[in-house]
Amino acid sequence: MDTLIPIAERIAETLKARRQTVAVAESSSGGLVSAALLAVPGASAYYQGGAVVYTGRARMQLMQLTREDVEGVRSASEPYALILARAARDNFKTTWGISETGAAGPGGNAYGDASGHTCVAVAGPDIELALTVETGVDDRQANMRAFAQAVLELLERSLA
Repeated sequence: MDTLIPIAERIAETLKARRQTVAVAESSSGGLVSAALLAVPGASAYYQGGAVVYTGRARMQLMQLTREDVEGVRSASEPYALILARAARDNFKTTWGISETGAAGPGGNAYGDASGHTCVAVAGPDIELALTVETGVDDRQANMRAFAQAVLELLERSLA
């Protein structure tokens, strides 16, 4: 968390100054994105909620996305990350929605992605961005931290 908190503090400062809000849909980062944002005092001013969307069932129950909503889009891809970010933004009625979906490891996922693969996305006012991150390592905890950092950095860049 030591590397995540400074990023979250800068994000919090910007969001509070602009009176904007954020919601999170994360998978392989396991809640670290939300934890970092919530670790900043005054988080209730900008953080509206989040979900760990680790399974298809979680996607349906927590993000209200049906199979039809993601038909033809595979998990751990940039298009899927954008769907999650939009759903977070829209379901929580926030300014910003952010997401992460990947394979922390050890070992890859069922889609053929190696450990250390994730896609992160931001959906906000007049901007939608997604990118793929490949850490090249098989260390689950290190990947979870790297994935959380990637989505926070993407949000920070989007706020600039």
